[in-house]
Amino acid sequence: MPYQYLFGPVLSRRLGVSLGVDLVTHKICSLDCVYCECGKTTCMTKARQQYVPCETVCRELDNYWAHNEDPDHITFSGSGEPTLNQGLGQVIAYIKEKKPGIRVAVLTNATLMTDPRVRAELTLADLVVPSLDAASQPVFCRVNRPCAGINPTDIIDGLTDFAKTFSGQIWLEIFILPGINDTQEELSLLKTAIRKIRPHRVQLNTLDRPGTESSLRPASQRALDRVIRILDEKNVEIIARTAVRAGVTQSKDPASVVLKTIHRRPCTKQDLAAVLGLPEKEIEQLLADLAAKGRITSRQEARGEFFFTVKAK
Repeated sequence: MPYQYLFGPVLSRRLGVSLGVDLVTHKICSLDCVYCECGKTTCMTKARQQYVPCETVCRELDNYWAHNEDPDHITFSGSGEPTLNQGLGQVIAYIKEKKPGIRVAVLTNATLMTDPRVRAELTLADLVVPSLDAASQPVFCRVNRPCAGINPTDIIDGLTDFAKTFSGQIWLEIFILPGINDTQEELSLLKTAIRKIRPHRVQLNTLDRPGTESSLRPASQRALDRVIRILDEKNVEIIARTAVRAGVTQSKDPASVVLKTIHRRPCTKQDLAAVLGLPEKEIEQLLADLAAKGRITSRQEARGEFFFTVKAK
């Protein structure tokens, strides 16, 4: 059965073997972040709808479980902001009913944490990974380019309210962009926000794949160490790249898995080999076949050659 809303499993930096669930189509989001590896937001909204049919998502999950080993996590992420789908809680509840032993993670930009219904739905998960890249409105607008009516103060308040009732883990992610959100003033504001939210972990990330703006550059190890010193919290960590773990991909159609993976996240062939557990030679052949069919293209970046999907004409 070809999956429309499931992708992977992939080897996640943080979550082990992770089966992705995409509850919005490419690319519906409440933000248009300058660093987003999914590309520019084409539908900017903060309105909750059933952007993809949740009944179909549940059927795909049933089929996956019937033919594959259970992953470590089922992770809601993908092409846009998962909390925009008003059926999020329904799908999480379905997973917990059918497979209570699988941990559920939700990666969110946290913009809908102001909505009590969203907070209630997220309490069904085991792990929530919200983003907070800025605490001041000017920097927030520069980095995250939000939909009208969204501001960091409300996001911080929503995360604080959520943390008071959530029994699972909260890993707060901050994406560091040198010269933009790493000033002493901005980091001091983020430090205050962290102490208010009280997440279990604070994870610093930086550019690893091409963002929407070509002028961006990643933060160096030295710059990230400086951020840790300024934040001055014991639970701050730098997200490290995960070592290869072979045998992750179980699909009978690895070309489809490759295509879906790079549609959501541009990757090098080395990235694909690592997250899919396939030999690099096999990845090279799959990429060559997809390129010959006009399904993908590539671009040379500082870290290597990144592959992207080509929009259907």
